[in-house]
Amino acid sequence: MKATGGALIASRRRRFDLWDVLIRLTLIIASLACLLPFVHVVSKSFSEDAYVIANKVFLWPAGFTTEAYGKIFADASILRSFYVSVVVTALFTLLGMILTICAAYPLSRKQLKGRVALTIIFTFPLFFSGGIIPEYMLINSLGMLDTIWSLILPLAFSSFNLLIMKSALTNSIPVSLEESARIDGAGHFRILWSVVLPLSKPIMATLALFFAVGRWNAYMDALFYIKQNVDLRPLQLKLYYLVIQATESFQLEATQVSLSNPEVLKASCVVFATVPILCIYPFIQKYFVQGVMLGAIKE
Repeated sequence: MKATGGALIASRRRRFDLWDVLIRLTLIIASLACLLPFVHVVSKSFSEDAYVIANKVFLWPAGFTTEAYGKIFADASILRSFYVSVVVTALFTLLGMILTICAAYPLSRKQLKGRVALTIIFTFPLFFSGGIIPEYMLINSLGMLDTIWSLILPLAFSSFNLLIMKSALTNSIPVSLEESARIDGAGHFRILWSVVLPLSKPIMATLALFFAVGRWNAYMDALFYIKQNVDLRPLQLKLYYLVIQATESFQLEATQVSLSNPEVLKASCVVFATVPILCIYPFIQKYFVQGVMLGAIKE
């Protein structure tokens, strides 16, 4: 009997070990699929033009050189675009978080009358939108074309992030804490500032990362709204013009950068635009993991 039980346990362990190996292998393959293309781009950005033209660059630089990055930093327009992206991303993230918190907190309180109807109204834009032409007409009528506010205000409020914040506040903030604060004479603003926000750091860091990455990578709105004021073009729009230049072989925007192979310039610009996000992520990784898992386990 004991031998049979031991054989059964051994069989289960082998089966679990097999699934463990398959899961780990799948994760490794998925990770490599995400990592290797970026490594290839980094290698291309540090390679000489001749090796890139001959398609001899894969996962390691061939003919190591930093000439492309030197010419990027020598181009005032790219550095100016980088500065614009940093300012726009910071203001956009700050404003987006303020709007999201101010909307999510009252919607998460049961004493708010009509909160279900308000939630439906806020959720409506997730399914229906006016489209590009009405949005452009609205921005034009508000006089925000060729201004920095056209890159900040239209997308500063996100219904998706609002729902995440509302769900997090509803599930993670005990009602007893709010009642205790009310007994001590605290109002809504005091409760929000002293009780809710300190306990919501994980979800706030997660949503801030969503706002920042989304704004940093966006360029379509700048393509539509920034036409005459070249100084307000963000880095991603600059990269977009360089990609067009590399693929269609004509000049869309004046630039001081001149390389024999535009692919090297394109690769170096991709790395140049990605590094800031990679530098920020490690500092908020612990909050990001907690924020993603928030509400996943019901007790």
